[in-house]
Amino acid sequence: MKADRTTDPRQTRLRERLETIRARSEKSTSWRASTRYLSRLVNRDGYVPVRARLPREDLAFLAGARDELIAFADLGVRLLELHRPQESGGITSDPDNPIQRCRACMWRWPCPTFRAIDNALDT
Repeated sequence: MKADRTTDPRQTRLRERLETIRARSEKSTSWRASTRYLSRLVNRDGYVPVRARLPREDLAFLAGARDELIAFADLGVRLLELHRPQESGGITSDPDNPIQRCRACMWRWPCPTFRAIDNALDT
């Protein structure tokens, strides 16, 4: 399969990194159910003495999870700073609610990027 000439190598590298992070995350075990039990075991020093048998996939995920989560949070904040509304100017039939466009991509507000972030973080 030939690579598309218009594809930026940086985009390819970032896509591969994101797909690797996703794959590693999907292979690891969720700790959501365990945290309810573990939170009751916090000792007076503020720690939970844990002896666990962790599979290799969980260790690989946990090794980079903090740094990757910080990077994703930074990415989200940067995208939100870029993709924010501005008045589009021009004549409007409703002066109290003027038409807005995204500062970065000029789509009508909310733009697809903002909606994707909103949907991904909507819990």
